Amino acid sequence: MLVWLAEYLTQFESGFNVFSYLTLRAILSVLSALMLSVWLGPWLIRRLQRLQIGQTVRDDGPQSHLSKSGTPTMGGVLILAAIVVSSLLWANLENKYVLVTLFVVVGFGVIGFVDDYRKVIRKDPKGLIAKWKYFWQSVIASCAIGFLYSTSQLTAETALLVPFFKEVMPQLGILYLFLGYFVIVGTSNAVNLTDGLDGLAIMPTVMVAGALGVFAYASGNVNFAEYLRIPYLPLSGELLVVCAAIVGAGLGFLWFNTYPAMVFMGDVGSLALGATLGVIAILVRQELVLFIMGGVFVMETLSVMLQVGSYKLRGKRVFRMAPIHHHYELKGWPEPRVIVRFWILSLMFVLIGLATLKLR
Repeated sequence: MLVWLAEYLTQFESGFNVFSYLTLRAILSVLSALMLSVWLGPWLIRRLQRLQIGQTVRDDGPQSHLSKSGTPTMGGVLILAAIVVSSLLWANLENKYVLVTLFVVVGFGVIGFVDDYRKVIRKDPKGLIAKWKYFWQSVIASCAIGFLYSTSQLTAETALLVPFFKEVMPQLGILYLFLGYFVIVGTSNAVNLTDGLDGLAIMPTVMVAGALGVFAYASGNVNFAEYLRIPYLPLSGELLVVCAAIVGAGLGFLWFNTYPAMVFMGDVGSLALGATLGVIAILVRQELVLFIMGGVFVMETLSVMLQVGSYKLRGKRVFRMAPIHHHYELKGWPEPRVIVRFWILSLMFVLIGLATLKLR
């Protein structure tokens, strides 16, 4: 939005041309999202407390979590608002990649909001029925990936990049639709499963978003793309602004979500953030690298799958409790130790993912 205004004002004052620089707009996006989150956070927390929108804690979970009952939830609204506002301010809204990403942010945010609303306001412990949740996730993901496939103009936009290999870039064709669907929906639910401890999900999300911003910038710059031997995607550079907004909004939310949390993001935040990471990874053609960088999300998801599968097949549990962060809590690890160690693991995974840019 401000990009258009700056372009108009450039004809009167050349100094406004500085806003055409992508890196400057990314910095401004981080700062605006961060300041917006920190500024609105106290007001939102008070509002949620007044409306008695508090977290319900499972009786069969770790006993240390019982004290969290009643803590305001649905704070993800703050994250999404900061992301959308910062993106609208500093991104080029004529870029279809930006518009698709914002569509996914808002769409999955609405699904999460309805789920949280049913749980917290209507006191329905099941929230939005699972089949309807997956149905609407599927609808939004299919619309996004279908639009991208139908409007793709470069062969690179539908090629699969295999990490650590320079020349392995098979064309996906119609398989692009299936891969994109599973990446968006899968990442959405993976982040949702990870969001079980104070700050556990938001910090890996911030790290992965920052790294995807690096991939977006490199892919959108013809010189960097040629040097790194990755496909040149002219539209992808603008996603750096959106990734920067996620980083700023996430850090601003962490100000209130760090242990002991003053507010939880709820499904409105976790479902939307996961889906957003997924769609950005698709747009910059780094689906497999997302699998690496989101290693913590993968661990959490696999732990649930193993737990459920083992119990159904053998009648035995693999972990004391799933997702796996609860397993370590029940082993006696203090919550802050689990959180920080998972952050460290996430940083390692992200660095490995970034290394794929050069190790080819």
